Amino acid sequence: MKKFIHEDFLLSNRHSRELYHGYAERLPIIDYHCHLPPAEIAQDKRWRDLADVWLGADHYKWRVMRTDGVPERLITGDAPGREKFEAFAAAMPRALRNPMYHWCHLELARYFGIDDLLLSSATAAEIWDRAQSVIDKPDFSARGLVKRSNVEALCTTDDPVDSLGHHATIAADASFETKVLPAWRPDKGFAIGGGAVWNAWVDKLAAAADTDIATLDDFLAALRRRHDFFASRGCRISDYGLGAVLARPCTEEQLRQIFAKARAGNGVTPAEEEAFRSRLLVLCGEMDADSDWTWQLHFNALRNNCSRIFESVGPDAGVDSIGDWPVAAPLARILDELDRRDKLPRTILYSLNPRDNELLVAMAGNFQRGPTAGKIQVGSGWWFNDQMDGMLRQLEAVSQLGMLHRFVGMLTDSRSFLSYTRHEYFRRILCDLLGRDMEKGLLPDDTELVGSLVTAVCHDNAARFFGFDA
Repeated sequence: MKKFIHEDFLLSNRHSRELYHGYAERLPIIDYHCHLPPAEIAQDKRWRDLADVWLGADHYKWRVMRTDGVPERLITGDAPGREKFEAFAAAMPRALRNPMYHWCHLELARYFGIDDLLLSSATAAEIWDRAQSVIDKPDFSARGLVKRSNVEALCTTDDPVDSLGHHATIAADASFETKVLPAWRPDKGFAIGGGAVWNAWVDKLAAAADTDIATLDDFLAALRRRHDFFASRGCRISDYGLGAVLARPCTEEQLRQIFAKARAGNGVTPAEEEAFRSRLLVLCGEMDADSDWTWQLHFNALRNNCSRIFESVGPDAGVDSIGDWPVAAPLARILDELDRRDKLPRTILYSLNPRDNELLVAMAGNFQRGPTAGKIQVGSGWWFNDQMDGMLRQLEAVSQLGMLHRFVGMLTDSRSFLSYTRHEYFRRILCDLLGRDMEKGLLPDDTELVGSLVTAVCHDNAARFFGFDA
């Protein structure tokens, strides 16, 4: 049987192969949005076995197993690692056409050198043993995998109250060449409806900023102090997980009253929470613009839908899904308010709902502003959309309604050190799309011209956009 993962995987014609092997394949990776734990990079984490490194925190794999009827004990429960892996292996033959089938076999090939077997119950024991011989090697560690993946820079996702001590440890080690920078993620500060949980976080913010927080002005000053601290540690990207895009009108006095009410331990109404979240987002956008950061807005994720799983496992357990809140009107109000005052940062927009692709590209075009090329971006296919169809749909929307040559490309959005194969997956899909267009005569038969587009999207645009080329 021909190898499933081979050098021309997904590359359907001569042009596609020339573009991938000649331009994309060896480019360094800039992973400007991920959820890799900085502590694991600082400590150069190692793993016990294949279940530990592969299944430990990967909710994509958990969803496949649940859909195949695997008991939760073998997914997130207390079963031994090998039993969990065997359950996952048994599910793989029924995952044909699910992106996990491609991802898993790419990971086996690239990180474990296993490209001659398909994962199944019949091959599970051999794959387990062969993978273990790789895991036991000295260079199979968090830093080793980042280096092997040719990662030039990565941005983690960090709470404003974090000391960034692990980032300092990483930066101080000259032997590790990958740039590992923090990214500002203040979502907990927006959750004013959380009552005691929100107040406890505000207390942590006060301690981190070495100040007292009694009023709205205190709160904003503390955020600003931490924002400046993050900037001093190399941060240049922020990230906001919005759920719905909100733009409810809120005066400064109303904002003060809502904050005071919540800080006193009194519950706020849903309308008050919406007003607070709306206004705080604009204020954070101003901070990001003042610091010359790029802000990322993630929305239309409906989280923790299954209370049974959420109550037993917690968040990020694989029971989130696509949401369908309105996007266009509130997003336009937010972007326009900041743009009118020249306080709109470089922006990347992500919707978990693929129906929004064309809407977002059209919206981005409304607020482009020189001298920054592609100042307003529509991010790569995110979460449920970082599979072949989702990537192609996003690429088509950006191509037809925007300018693909200015797109900042792929990211992992992952907690797994094995997810860098998703950059390879994206690059192969991009090169095949362009190669097929060349084959049809829709693009010029000029490999150098089209190759410059590949290089821009896969590396150079991100390097310039985020200032990694400085």
